[in-house]
Formats: sequence, C-alpha cells, structure tokens
Amino acid sequence: MIKRRDTRRIMVGSVPIGGGAPISVQSMTNTDTADVERTVRQIKQLEEAGCEIIRVAVPDLEAARAIRAIRAAIDIPLIADIHFDWRLAVAAMEHGAQGIRINPGNLGGPEKLARTVAAAKQHGVPIRVGVNSGSIEKDLLHRYGYPTPDQPTALIESALRNVRLLEQQGFADIKISIKSSDVLTTINGYRQLARQVDYPLHLGVTEAGGLIAGTVKSSVALGILLHEGIGDTLRISLTRDPLEEVQVAYSLLRSLKIRERGPELISCPTCGRTRIDLFALADEVEKAIQTMRTPLKVAVMGCVVNGPGEAREADIGVAGGIGVGIIFKKGELVKKVPEEELLTVFLEELRKMEGFLEK
Repeated sequence: MIKRRDTRRIMVGSVPIGGGAPISVQSMTNTDTADVERTVRQIKQLEEAGCEIIRVAVPDLEAARAIRAIRAAIDIPLIADIHFDWRLAVAAMEHGAQGIRINPGNLGGPEKLARTVAAAKQHGVPIRVGVNSGSIEKDLLHRYGYPTPDQPTALIESALRNVRLLEQQGFADIKISIKSSDVLTTINGYRQLARQVDYPLHLGVTEAGGLIAGTVKSSVALGILLHEGIGDTLRISLTRDPLEEVQVAYSLLRSLKIRERGPELISCPTCGRTRIDLFALADEVEKAIQTMRTPLKVAVMGCVVNGPGEAREADIGVAGGIGVGIIFKKGELVKKVPEEELLTVFLEELRKMEGFLEK
C-alpha cells in the first residue's frame, strides 16, 4: 500500500493538487497558442483522453490574449507557461489563466516579481516554480556543480531560492518541479526536496525523448517516486503527440494501482502460432479504448489455443486463428467470427459491455 506524502493543498481551477487529492495528469499543447481553433481542438482531444490540466506556451502578448477564448471553449484548467517576461505572466492571468509556470528569479528583479505576485493574488492563481537542470543560476552551479545523481543540490537550492522569493511576497499558493533529463538525478532530487518542503510537487523528466526512450525514462523515475509516495501531479514529456503523454501517464498510474481510468489492454507478444496481423489488431483496439472510461480488462491474443486460457481474467478478449477468430469473456468462448469481421464485431461487443457496466 502506497502512503502518500503529506502536502499542502492548492487548487488549479477546479482541480485540487496535494493534500491527499488524486494525482492529476497534465499535458502541454504543441500548437501555436494564438491559433485558438487549433489549440482548442487539441485540448478537446486531450480532455477525452483524460487530461485534467493543460499547459500552453505564452511567448508573446498575442498568445496571452488568446487564453480568454481558449478558456471559454474548454472544460479543464489552463496553465500559462512563461519565461523571462513578467508582463506576459500578468497578461495571461488577466485573460483567464488558472495557473502560471515561471522561474521567479528570471522575471527581471524584485519589483517585477512583486507585480506578478500581486496579479496572482488578485486573480487567485497558483504559481508553479519550475526549475530544470539547464536553468540553474550560475552562482549555484559554481558552488555545487551541475546536478548529478549523487549531488542534485544545485537543482534543489535553485527551487528553494525561488520559492523563498515568493514567500517573501507573502505568497504560498505554490507547487514545485525540479526536472532533469537524467533519471537518477530526478529521483534523488525529488527525494531530497520532499524532505525539505510541504508544497505539492509536480513530477516529470524533462527532455525525456521519443515514445520508447521517453516512456521508459519517465516510467522509471516517476514510478519509483510515486511508489515512495512522492508526487501530486505529473506530466510525461514525450517528443510525440500529447495524447500519447496522457496514455502513458494513466498506464503508469494503473500499474501502481494508484488510479484506473478506462480499459487496460493486455496482449501477447506473438509467436510462431500467430496467423493474423496481431500488431494491427492490437493497435486498432488500443486506439478504440482511449476515450472509454470504464475500467475493463481487454485482451488481444494471437491464437485460439492459448488466448482464452492465458487471458482468463480479462473481462473481454479476442484471439485470432486461421481465417477466423474468437471472442471470449472471462475465458469462455462467446462468438466465432470470420477474420475480416473480427475487429468490427469485437469493438461492438466491447462497447456493449461498457454501456452495460456504466448503467
């Protein structure tokens, strides 16, 4: 049983973070934020996949002003990602951002930070202090060296320094992230930070890579931390479609029995007995279940010999044969279907089961 670390609770829009709230799943758009139509379309797709908080880049005033129209068209809280320019942070909040991600030390000095914090107080907006290995102040790098697994001190001290800047302004509606592209540095950095603060922590491995490398690195680092009870919200950062970030995040949470959303897909790795295009079948089933919410166990197996037996615990499954396939439920055969109709019939049965269980 995982015992969660005790933290303060903050609210990003309607989503609670910390204080025992469910670990929330975030992602970030890769559209031009000023292109409201494209940005909203992508956020709607992410909402369907289970994204609970969305972050958008705000590189200029046009993007900041677009937030109002984007907010009006979506159902999940929106965070503005700001670098260096305090005016963009203020403008984003004035136009409806429900959270901002900044590095307080990079906003141009105490006066500009004070104006940013004043706007956050006025609009009830929490601030994420986001520090990456590449954004650490030079004096801290000189004193502690570049963050490593054995010595992540510069990363932690940078975050604490920036948190203190906010605290000096009388602001405590804070969450913190300290991201590295190195798995062990990320793990040890968050472990040490968690012992020093009670603010909620946003987890992530920055610049993690593409689908395979990024999934592995993120799952190892975040999986270990989550199992230790560290982390209140997370983003899986992949050089891929943001939808895949959300899918990986829920798979990770499910694997640790922290949260379940939608069906779990189990499938065999194939062998010489496989006589159908199992890869294509599994891909299509995986796509179909992404927007489903009922926590079913769905199996896609390569042969009728072992399929129902090996996947006996699956709520519903499909297994291929030579020119034919079977559909089974809890290990029991319910239908035999020609191969060319197998996917269509199986998805119909799956949706029927989902509809029945939702009633």
